[in-house]
Amino acid sequence: MLRYADYDIVFQEIPDEVTLAINVSNCPNRCKGCHSPHLMEDIGEPLTEKSLSVLLDKYGKDITCVCFMGGDALPSEVQQLAKFLRCQSIAPVKVGWYSGKSALPVHFNTDYFQYIKLGPYVEALGGLRSPTTNQRLYHVVNGKLQDITSRFTRRGG
Repeated sequence: MLRYADYDIVFQEIPDEVTLAINVSNCPNRCKGCHSPHLMEDIGEPLTEKSLSVLLDKYGKDITCVCFMGGDALPSEVQQLAKFLRCQSIAPVKVGWYSGKSALPVHFNTDYFQYIKLGPYVEALGGLRSPTTNQRLYHVVNGKLQDITSRFTRRGG
């Protein structure tokens, strides 16, 4: 079962979106220099359709995107929750996933996502804002991943 440790409304994780970033725990990646090492533990509340509905009811029209920050231990559950979010008629939102893996899991369906970030954090290369980063943020358009990482590193982006 996915669990989340906390969440926040953020403006810089997904370009041009007001994002509810949900920090998923039990991260299996163990990246050296991780900025949230507490998320390596299996902590927090269950992340379910019900808990997502509560958050959507709370923030509704104030957000334009929900982004799962992690969830690599159970990507099929991330996929299922993304499907749930995309099927909401009350407050449809865009859906993103920040994965610390280098590639999507085999048979992973991107149909319910608009944004996917891939790549482990490599301290020497930096995060998405670093011009040397190995991480990539993709905009999912018609099932194809379009690299938009440059939106983080160009001036004014």
